[in-house]
Amino acid sequence: MALPRHGERYLDHLRVERGLSPHSLAAYRRDLQLYAGYLTAVGIAGPGDAAAEDLAAFVAWVRAQRTAAGRPFAASTVARTLVSVRGLHRFLVREGLATADPSIEVTGPRLARPLPKALPLDAVERLLAAPLGDEPAALRDRAMLEVLYGAGLRISELVELDVDDVDLVAGSVRTMGKGRKERIVPMGRPARRAVEAWLVRGRPRFAPTSATLFANRRGGRLTRQGGWKIVRGHGEAAGLGDTVSPHTLRHSFATHLMDGGADVRVVQELLGHASVNTTQVYTMVSRTRLRAVYERAHPRAVLISDGFNGHGPAAAGPVEPLASGAEP
Repeated sequence: MALPRHGERYLDHLRVERGLSPHSLAAYRRDLQLYAGYLTAVGIAGPGDAAAEDLAAFVAWVRAQRTAAGRPFAASTVARTLVSVRGLHRFLVREGLATADPSIEVTGPRLARPLPKALPLDAVERLLAAPLGDEPAALRDRAMLEVLYGAGLRISELVELDVDDVDLVAGSVRTMGKGRKERIVPMGRPARRAVEAWLVRGRPRFAPTSATLFANRRGGRLTRQGGWKIVRGHGEAAGLGDTVSPHTLRHSFATHLMDGGADVRVVQELLGHASVNTTQVYTMVSRTRLRAVYERAHPRAVLISDGFNGHGPAAAGPVEPLASGAEP
């Protein structure tokens, strides 16, 4: 369904002022269409006439919906829909199109914050070695994987790269992240060598029709979906299953930096996160790994895992009392 005029104005604001990608704008549009359809169905003229109880009823209604497969909407879907609607109400108040924001009083589902799934270093090495041969597609795929892991890029950032965005002398890549925020990220020698091999021996054979760095076989710009398919295929070829994605390499990039002692603020800049709170999750991953190493390696941790219950050694036999006057 078509959005009311104020909904289109809000989407224009997100596109122009906040620089949201077409993918994000499409998600916002779906959420706002759902909200507009609900308001119409219950007899409310528009969001400017909605009260807090109307918005709470909408959230409850979304929770009760089912996917095409018959499953309830995920809590993350409900939460994302509420974020879209909250943004619309804030926009209406800011633009003087409404006098109050009813979404302030409405809470969404509490979401567990999953830890990013990073690959162990040996698994990353297997994945990077998966593209075999010297054919153009293999050279391109090898360069793509090296840049995804070596610079921690999102797949959307990778496919938008042009040739001039890569500086092989300085060993860096310039990318435009979320909100059209530019950042320059270092690349290591393996990524530089892989990109150079693609540029010299592979890319010319695809005869690109533009300045795109990573072209498809027809010479056009590789799509986001095409990039996902390439990474997933090499993940399967490397024996890592079908769950490896471009974001897995981004998570691995950040986690391995943190494991190596990088400061969280540095990792924030490299990833292009607007807030350090987003990057803090990788400190949790590192703590989890540190704990695992500690429990495997430290003698007292080994004793604990073998039966210590917090009150004394388990199955260790009776403890001899100290002799009178002995030092404890």
